[in-house]
Amino acid sequence: MSLVEQLDTDFKQALKAREAGRLSILRLVRSSIKNFEIAKQGTASDEDVVAILQREIKQHRESIEANEQADRAPEVARLKQEVELLSAYLPAPLSSDELKDVVAGAIVATNAEGLADVGKVMGTVMPQVKGRATGDAVGQMVRELLGK
Repeated sequence: MSLVEQLDTDFKQALKAREAGRLSILRLVRSSIKNFEIAKQGTASDEDVVAILQREIKQHRESIEANEQADRAPEVARLKQEVELLSAYLPAPLSSDELKDVVAGAIVATNAEGLADVGKVMGTVMPQVKGRATGDAVGQMVRELLGK
């Protein structure tokens, strides 16, 4: 079952169960996917949906920070709950050791020798770990391994 189908199924279940909070966030994600499909003039792949989910999570985390500064505890709790719900649809993140193995393989494949080759290695690694590791974590690992 594709990610879009899973989201639709969960949306229907939330609708039948009258779960307002879950329904609201699933509606938001489905709307984002639909807007993406209209702009793309095609259907969204699982990779596209993962990117949309990551963008929504990032926006929610920024909202959490803003609401924490404004002392809005109920809003922070709601947003954190929505982040948890959205995170459940993302693939399992790579562990540090798994990421290190992928980066080490990319360093060998690109014949990278120093920090000047960070871009080459990043270009090779990012498509492999899309949705499973952040660019910051990958960049840090690449610099760490190339700096040795």
